[in-house]
Amino acid sequence: MRLISYRAAGGHDGLGVATLERWLPAETLLSDGPTTMDELLTGDPDRRAALASAAASGTSHIDSTGSRLETTELLAPVPRPGKVVAIGRNYREHIEEEGADRPTAPLIFAKWPSSVIGHGAEIRWDPDLATQVDYEAELAVVIGRAARRVAESEALDYVLGYTCLNDVSARDIQFGDGQWVRGKSLDTFCPIGPALVTTDEIPDPQRLAISCRVGGAIVQQASTAQMYFGVATIVSYCSQSFRLEPGDVIATGTPGGVGIFRDPPALLGDGDEVTVEIEGIGRLVNVCRFDPARVPA
Repeated sequence: MRLISYRAAGGHDGLGVATLERWLPAETLLSDGPTTMDELLTGDPDRRAALASAAASGTSHIDSTGSRLETTELLAPVPRPGKVVAIGRNYREHIEEEGADRPTAPLIFAKWPSSVIGHGAEIRWDPDLATQVDYEAELAVVIGRAARRVAESEALDYVLGYTCLNDVSARDIQFGDGQWVRGKSLDTFCPIGPALVTTDEIPDPQRLAISCRVGGAIVQQASTAQMYFGVATIVSYCSQSFRLEPGDVIATGTPGGVGIFRDPPALLGDGDEVTVEIEGIGRLVNVCRFDPARVPA
């Protein structure tokens, strides 16, 4: 099942069920089903299962009568995640380009949920605040039910699905601070989308092609098979220390090819279009814009 969150009438978010090109509101397929992603995550699991069944049998109806995704304002699939947990240095080539040591366990940091935006929204920053803004294509995991101290062998049972994430990073702030949260949490620095694809359609998250393009040029290209720590390991490891709740997002790390470690560095600027693409999920596209601070005289 492919799920989207969209901007509904009145500015509220709605839950949609999508094919590759079209979508319908979830309530069109299941009259008493969830109408928002939050309702799906916190509601009756039987209603979630019923929606999945309705989606499976309603594909042709969506394709024939649904709205076009390209004309819809998409939000992040989980518009307001409780947590955005991120994993650093999880691909060999990224560690090598950074000149860092391989972690002995998943390296955890956080991105503030206020940085989350959806497909098509602009990545904006003040060029006087950040001068070295970079891209990071990542597979994102969305938690489907509360997980605390779960075994690695059972960890994927707690996952609702997967989506694309761009861990946009202000390197000058990140490296200048000596820790990563502020430089990775500027407003708009966590694009997620375009859709959440449930685990029944992606039974093995460690066999997905992942890439990033800037202005059409491929800058990252890898497979999630190259992760040091797979999704099951990461979910289990996090759950030993803190409770993962429905709707929490885990960014699983980026491959090699980021801009800051290129020679010369190739960083993002005003007007750059960034595309994160993951096999079986789709393309997350966002355009960068400078947004100078307006300080009163």
